[in-house]
Amino acid sequence: MSVVLSEHLPLLATAPDGIQKLRGLILELAVRGKLVPQDPKDEPASELLKRIAKDHKKLALIQESSEDSDSRFALANGWEWVRFGDVAQHNSGKTLDKGRNTGEARRYITTSNLYWGRFDLSSVREMLIRSEELERCTARKNDLLICEGGEAGRAAVWESDEEVCFQNHVHRARFYAGINPYYAYRIFQRLDISGEVNQFRKGVGISNLSGKSLASIPFPLPPLAEQHRIVAKVDELMALCDRLEAEQTDAEAAHTRLAEALLGTLTQSTDAADLAANWQRLAEHFDTLFTTESSLDALKQTILQLAVMGKLVPQDPNDEPASELLMRIRKSRNFRRKASEVNFGEIELDQPNLPDSWIWTVVDQVADDDENSITDGPFGANLKTEHYVDVPGYRVIRLQNIGQMQFRGKHQAYITEQRFTALSKHQVFAGDLVVAGLVDEEQGIRCCLLPEDIGPAVVKADCYRFSVHNQVSVSFALIFLNAPLSSSFATAHHHGMTLTRIGLGNFRKLPFPLPPLTEQHRIVAKVDELMALCDRLKADLAESRTRQARLSATLIESALEAA
Repeated sequence: MSVVLSEHLPLLATAPDGIQKLRGLILELAVRGKLVPQDPKDEPASELLKRIAKDHKKLALIQESSEDSDSRFALANGWEWVRFGDVAQHNSGKTLDKGRNTGEARRYITTSNLYWGRFDLSSVREMLIRSEELERCTARKNDLLICEGGEAGRAAVWESDEEVCFQNHVHRARFYAGINPYYAYRIFQRLDISGEVNQFRKGVGISNLSGKSLASIPFPLPPLAEQHRIVAKVDELMALCDRLEAEQTDAEAAHTRLAEALLGTLTQSTDAADLAANWQRLAEHFDTLFTTESSLDALKQTILQLAVMGKLVPQDPNDEPASELLMRIRKSRNFRRKASEVNFGEIELDQPNLPDSWIWTVVDQVADDDENSITDGPFGANLKTEHYVDVPGYRVIRLQNIGQMQFRGKHQAYITEQRFTALSKHQVFAGDLVVAGLVDEEQGIRCCLLPEDIGPAVVKADCYRFSVHNQVSVSFALIFLNAPLSSSFATAHHHGMTLTRIGLGNFRKLPFPLPPLTEQHRIVAKVDELMALCDRLKADLAESRTRQARLSATLIESALEAA
């Protein structure tokens, strides 16, 4: 690797996808003859080709032609361009046909056993193979095995002294004249990283690499001695990449643990003075703690958690207590909808202590008076994917529209006016909250506000409409339903074996920490301020990574041009 690249190795490694780009650069330099020095004493590849041509009646040397010149480059002295089929005998293996196969039961490998540079033999099947078929479908030590299907072109060298059979979706390549199979493996790895292997894959969706296509792949052939030097140097540098990757992973994990621990001190603060002291300690290391998207996401979650625990803004003794607010909300229902009574005995959840001016209630107690203020989508049979139409107008709000704190508008689905009318009970309106009834294991509850331009719309199954009472800040309710506190409540009371569903009944009973109305507004303003700060930090991080990616790309390009 060049001196310039060695000097900038930390920058290249930490750039977006930097280590993968480094791997690609190493392989690119290797196959161009620029990774190790040439030795004028080495027998040139042309002599090697003469022996192959004599022993195996192969033409070997590629002639100049317009059809393949675009994918090739100038080679070092002593190298030659050949095609893969000229330097290796290759064929695919035995087809599994239980009705027709005869012979002895023998172990065989498939594409599911073949990975880049290794084999997974934890699950190896058997098929009947006759003795006269063995030569064609048996791999022995130093054969290169290549996937014909699946991730076509994926390859590994068979290193075991024990021979093994292979099936028809695997190619076996056995090289002539002592050509190093590990060098050939690196050729395929380079084709994969660069994307050039796609020129030889056929098929849409599931691709395959036919024997004819495999044989046609241009193959830069160095002298034998140089092949061994290249393999040794690539192995050394790839091991370095592995170490860098492991160090990055360890550093990122340690960084995440540190950020989580320090953020945890905020939520564990006993009072405003304790919180202020903990926040000050955090602020002193802000630039080093919040340098990744995950750490900024964790900071956002902590802000939301502090907000709904009454720790984000100070309480004002002049505020009307939330108990008075809740009494007014209940009185407004005297002649309207009666909400579920608060019964924490049946909820059995560990609720944190709230400020004296706050009160615990449940979601249903802070909903609007409309009987459909909390409702789910229609039963699955009443609204299916085949009911969707292409004409915009009557919108269906689905799980993919509900992000944390934001509506995802690009996932659009529509139904006819007739079907919309039939599902009017499930209608939602601008300013409503919509909640995902499926709890995400990583993100928790997802809830967003419907935008003003949503138009006529209904919610689909596993989505809930939540129309907040006009005496409660809808923005505060949005904050609570995206905070870790609500997610911990929801996951404690859910149903479903594979997917965590809140269930509409449990959603109605979800404990809701209600602050005084004036404090709700102060909380919302502070959350908006801090979320804007997090978004600016994220934007700065993205811009920095873009600059870093451009710089690393320029360095790599310069290295290739110099090569």
